[in-house]
Amino acid sequence: MTDFYFGLDTFGNMSLDDSGKPQSAAQVIRDVLAQGQLADRLGLNNFNIGEHHRDDFAVTAPDTILAGLATTTSNITLGTGVTVLSSEDPVRVYQRFATIDALSNGRVQITAGRGSFIESFPLFGYELSDYNELFEQKLELLVELLKEGPVTWSGTMRAGLINQQVYPKTEGGKIPLRVGVGGSPESVIRAARLEIPMALAIIGGDPARFEPFARLYRESLAKLAVDQLPVSIHSPGHIAETDEQAID
Repeated sequence: MTDFYFGLDTFGNMSLDDSGKPQSAAQVIRDVLAQGQLADRLGLNNFNIGEHHRDDFAVTAPDTILAGLATTTSNITLGTGVTVLSSEDPVRVYQRFATIDALSNGRVQITAGRGSFIESFPLFGYELSDYNELFEQKLELLVELLKEGPVTWSGTMRAGLINQQVYPKTEGGKIPLRVGVGGSPESVIRAARLEIPMALAIIGGDPARFEPFARLYRESLAKLAVDQLPVSIHSPGHIAETDEQAID
């Protein structure tokens, strides 16, 4: 039987309080922390926080909130949904998540992706013309860093590394990595080639439309003679006391 895991993702959307008044970004961030703590108490498997850099989302640094959750939860796996790797430094991503891994006793994972928006590119000084190359190179570097040995890597999007150790090391020896895919066959095939579990980001529409991407991923792994890897699905929904209330 295939294992099945259920968790929650949040982007920290700017929202209204019970009176209809807009909440502050600070309150939304505190609410995200409380939601993660509740998810842990209820026995959910995962709690993932997204990264955005715009006025309709409060969370720009999900790993900071994850660090808070690492010390106030006990069992739940904590992750991102996603870390916008194209505008990040993979070395710092590794270091921050290795620190959260220590605080959580090995309960952290990374979902790396391009993100649904492009506001981080000008904010951090990247060119949109480098969109594909930034993600490709940084993902390959992150894969090497997560092996936790000496890293030798060269590329055009950041300075190279020669036999470089990066710290801290994790107690378990590896932080789980997934790659977020929004519907590009090339991204699916890349995830298979790099032997990374895939997270399908279903932002809207009928989830059945994404089944071909899961099938392509499994077929690509088989062609590469790689053991089948997990596929996860991010899909929006509404939680209520009953199915009828949720549908309404």
